[in-house]
Amino acid sequence: MKRIRNFCIIAHIDHGKSTLADRLLEKTHTLNQREMQAQVLDDMDLEREKGITIKSHAIQMEYTASDGEKYILNLIDTPGHVDFSYEVSRAIASCEGALLVVDATQGIQAQTISNLYLALGNDLEIIPVLNKIDMESAMIDEVKDQIVDLIGCSHDDILCASGKTGEGVDSILEAIVSRIPAPKGEDDAPLQALIFDSVFNPFRGVIAYFRVFNGKIRTGEHVKFFNTGNEYDADEVGVLKLKLSPRDEICAGDVGYICSGIKTSRDVKVGDTITSVARPCTEAIAGFEDVKPMVFAGVYPVEADRYEDLRASLEKLQLNDASLSFEPESSLALGFGFRCGFLGLLHMEIIQERLYREFDMDVITTVPNVSYKVTTTSGDELEVHNPSGLPEVTKIAKIEEPYILAQVITKAEFLGNVLKLCIDKRGVMKNQTYITQDRVEVNFEMPLSEIVFDFYDKLKSISKGYASFDYHRTGYQLSRLAKLDILLNGEPVDALSSLTYADHAYDFGRKMCEKLKELIPRQQFDIAIQAAIGSKIIARETVKAVRKDVTAKCYGGDITRKRKLLEKQKAGKKRMRQIGQVQVPQSAFLAVLKMD
Repeated sequence: MKRIRNFCIIAHIDHGKSTLADRLLEKTHTLNQREMQAQVLDDMDLEREKGITIKSHAIQMEYTASDGEKYILNLIDTPGHVDFSYEVSRAIASCEGALLVVDATQGIQAQTISNLYLALGNDLEIIPVLNKIDMESAMIDEVKDQIVDLIGCSHDDILCASGKTGEGVDSILEAIVSRIPAPKGEDDAPLQALIFDSVFNPFRGVIAYFRVFNGKIRTGEHVKFFNTGNEYDADEVGVLKLKLSPRDEICAGDVGYICSGIKTSRDVKVGDTITSVARPCTEAIAGFEDVKPMVFAGVYPVEADRYEDLRASLEKLQLNDASLSFEPESSLALGFGFRCGFLGLLHMEIIQERLYREFDMDVITTVPNVSYKVTTTSGDELEVHNPSGLPEVTKIAKIEEPYILAQVITKAEFLGNVLKLCIDKRGVMKNQTYITQDRVEVNFEMPLSEIVFDFYDKLKSISKGYASFDYHRTGYQLSRLAKLDILLNGEPVDALSSLTYADHAYDFGRKMCEKLKELIPRQQFDIAIQAAIGSKIIARETVKAVRKDVTAKCYGGDITRKRKLLEKQKAGKKRMRQIGQVQVPQSAFLAVLKMD
């Protein structure tokens, strides 16, 4: 155990984590030249296309240090985007140290700070690394000063490196060995292993990735999952190289995987503890904190009979992405589906794309929303998750919406923009404190419904990515809300209806109609797009009909010949309008999220 080092790489998005991981794998000869490619740990097509890391990736390296000793290094490469911060928190809980990578051209940014606080909260040894020093625009001395101010280390502790050229990677490997402590734990104690991730393999069932804190786990051993209470045989245990590499046993302090033929994804929970049946441990390891979804939206299968397939797909996806939460719900227009909780709009987009690519599931996503408390005139209290579940207006005594206390930390230069954004979102300022000379913390009380939509994206834009945001629920407050319906040719589309603040309803309805007009394809008949509150129409747009030139074949002769053809077309159009159905493309449901 003295020769094991567990560490992760944390940084803001696009500061060069995955490229640095490539160089570490090269220097330790973990992969040969044929297996090597750029961002080798990003094995999902989506990750390569978007150029971002979505999943944390664990891999084991062997390194011979300058003192001649052989060390085992377990590396976890983490995502940088804030929507995947839950992945980072799980990686941090499995490690003793972290490489804090800072881009020499960008300096310290929002996720650098929030990931650092996560790591310090778990008592990790921090090794600051200044990356991209080969760039012409690198501000090495200025960024070093920023790191010293943030961490309180000395200038000599900061390692300079370049993930692109490989410069300084040797000194990083030496620092990992010398600075990061060896894992604590006892080989002789009862088995305690924490599950930090899992994947579903169609041939082998659920494969769980774990970190052993105490004891040993052997192939063929009878093990028990502490929280679910289920028992299994460990058919295969091993370590995580680029592919799974079987071993006879995994000892305390090491990271590995277990295949035990588990077929139902419900049986494996991230944060659960694996222990031995013959000699069980007395208590589970404190797992991970429960994740807080930021955005709720309905996800429905395009074909209604694929509801059970969608459930199975979501369960398998949840294994690999524990921050996804879902529960069943139904809609008049879309049938049965699920109400899912996401960490942000990017997370929602990625989940939808992964459902399509990995499970061949075509889904429709509704407008994101939150749940409200409705008191009827007869005194009953209802919890409404979906605008279609709202009682008639005449039967509603009051509607209460969930409120939150939002904490925003930003640089002083962006404070004015941040305050304006929060006030526009119906926020009431509680207090404002300066943490350092140029970093300020503001607390706002605001409705949850205002942040689930695009608050987060706007906050990042106006603060150039520097503002970090956290919130917690404070309860429900009375509110003036209106149910905004979208009608297509007089028929309400409940997937597009939403509950909005009464004063914002007119603007929101008008923008929705304009956006849908752009996206709904033209048909053979006029399509009326209307926004309504109750029976009052507040906005309208019309998608004009595609008209065939029926008079093209009519040449010469009296005008009545043309008129006859046009009248015939007009009568046909009228009939079509009565029986025509409007096709709403999936992009129309998604476009509502991206409205300014």
